[in-house]
Amino acid sequence: MTSQKRPPQRETILESLRDYLEQLVEEGLEGAPYKTATTSFADTRSPLRASEDSAAKPSSLGPADVEAPKPRSIQEQAATKATAAEPGELFSPYPGLEAVTTLTELREFIGDCRRCKLWRSRTNLVFGVGNPSARVMFVGEGPGAEEDEQGEPFVGRAGQLLTDIIERGMGLKRSEVYIANVIKCRPPENRTPEPDEVAACLPFLMRQVEIVRPEVIVALGSVAAQALLKVKTPISRLRGQWYEVRGIPTMPTFHPAYLLRNPADKRHVWSDIQKVMEKLGLPIPKRGRIR
Repeated sequence: MTSQKRPPQRETILESLRDYLEQLVEEGLEGAPYKTATTSFADTRSPLRASEDSAAKPSSLGPADVEAPKPRSIQEQAATKATAAEPGELFSPYPGLEAVTTLTELREFIGDCRRCKLWRSRTNLVFGVGNPSARVMFVGEGPGAEEDEQGEPFVGRAGQLLTDIIERGMGLKRSEVYIANVIKCRPPENRTPEPDEVAACLPFLMRQVEIVRPEVIVALGSVAAQALLKVKTPISRLRGQWYEVRGIPTMPTFHPAYLLRNPADKRHVWSDIQKVMEKLGLPIPKRGRIR
């Protein structure tokens, strides 16, 4: 007797669709059927299809055979994926990268990078800036127009807000932290980096993390959080919770550019930053705020 293949778990498919729609809404896509879709997915099967599914289950199977596995939390999924290839990457796409031990050497290793298509439109490669022994490392998405022009991450309006978070909120100097991006070259029209571009640049970011070895990483926005944690969960569901990247506590939060468009959510970022400050043992001001 040939065994029937069981169909994919329906709830897993629905959860993936919900996550995708949430991300579309967060990225500002107008007309995304998020509210309707998330409330009506459960009722999409016809009575005939439902009866067919029921009939397809062998009657000899007990409850233990047909019960779906308990879904893992986002933290558990991220921990499994983020540590799957530790220590370092088992098969580095760039031979010799694992031998690089300083940020200066890493910048020289990257060179005049042409490992993905973004080099064609860039003005400057934007590597990273700050204290190479920083206690906290901020990771963003990629350079914007001003960053591309100056060759330094977070120098535009979003960068000014990040500086405000660091200096007014955390009581640190910008020069005391380390700031980098997932990708080192500006995407055309500031579009979201494509998967092949992230894949080409991510090994360099991970080497930066390994060299700086901060006590805490702050992932700014969906692209940074998803790349570091190797998940597709929207930032609205990731933020405010602790994860680990290479054994380093990691706090995802909203990107400063998002806050410029949605200033009401600054309170969420301040809540997340307070958790970071607690982890670092920094004093939290009674009336601290992010402008």
